[in-house]
Amino acid sequence: MSANTISPSERASSQAIEPASWRDLRQVRQLEQICFPKDAWPLLDIIGVLTLPNVIRLKAMVDGKMVGFIAGDIRSAEKVSWIATVGVLPEYRGRGIGRRLIEACEAQLPTPMVRLCVRASNDTAIELYKRLGYHGVGSWPNYYQDGEEAIVMEKMR
Repeated sequence: MSANTISPSERASSQAIEPASWRDLRQVRQLEQICFPKDAWPLLDIIGVLTLPNVIRLKAMVDGKMVGFIAGDIRSAEKVSWIATVGVLPEYRGRGIGRRLIEACEAQLPTPMVRLCVRASNDTAIELYKRLGYHGVGSWPNYYQDGEEAIVMEKMR
């Protein structure tokens, strides 16, 4: 089956992008730990992203289960928004869920520029971001806990 073919089981599943809230704390924390075993956010950071103003927070749901999450941090004074995190459970990757999360988040961000950081070794994510119009604008050495560099990517809208 090709990557663009949808299986009958996927076609029959119920998929939605919905607003996330503090009520999703447990699921977001689990998703972070699974998607980012080296870099999962601490509990207080997750609470912050789920409750602070000027943050767009969305979840991807498949058949009533949270399978993805994204947070966009709006910095209006700087005319930039940052996608602070985006993750999809491994067993749901390759189905366009990450792309849909990013597009839904971008649609709610009021700034002309959107930025994000990605592990330099995460080729799959980098390719997705490029397909969505992002390009590299710099790097942050030793950004991740294990010392790996982050690639800073940007999209003008």
